[in-house]
Amino acid sequence: MKGIVCKVCSYVAINEIVPEQCPVCGAKSFIEKDDALKTSADKAEKGETEKKHIPDIKIHKACGLIPDACNDVHVKIGEILHPMLTEHNIQHVDLYANREFISRVMFTPDRLNPVASIHLKSGFSGKLAAVELCNVHGLWFNEVDF
Repeated sequence: MKGIVCKVCSYVAINEIVPEQCPVCGAKSFIEKDDALKTSADKAEKGETEKKHIPDIKIHKACGLIPDACNDVHVKIGEILHPMLTEHNIQHVDLYANREFISRVMFTPDRLNPVASIHLKSGFSGKLAAVELCNVHGLWFNEVDF
């Protein structure tokens, strides 16, 4: 999948608009790539690699912390939990609402599982996307309707 990638931090502009500066690190250095992101459509049948990398997005309409004002969004990296070793790990997951960047969650190998949770304000509708970066297998994308 096409994307505009920050050369410094691997943020991807999935809306295909080159930002003035990276919303994550502030850099002004981007490269446009036709194959920036891998998706489930890259393979006809999901193999083990895809099952460990495609972000699994779950939306819970009832928030446990802020009832009636929030939706919980959980992202687990992979249908099969991705390893978190020094030599092979998920470095971060970026979240997008209607293809606009909203958050980055960083991971530390050997201490964290590759899962993230955010609390999205009520009233949002559209598409929610996740892009994760594996230090071995690159950037992976998934998007769901909200």
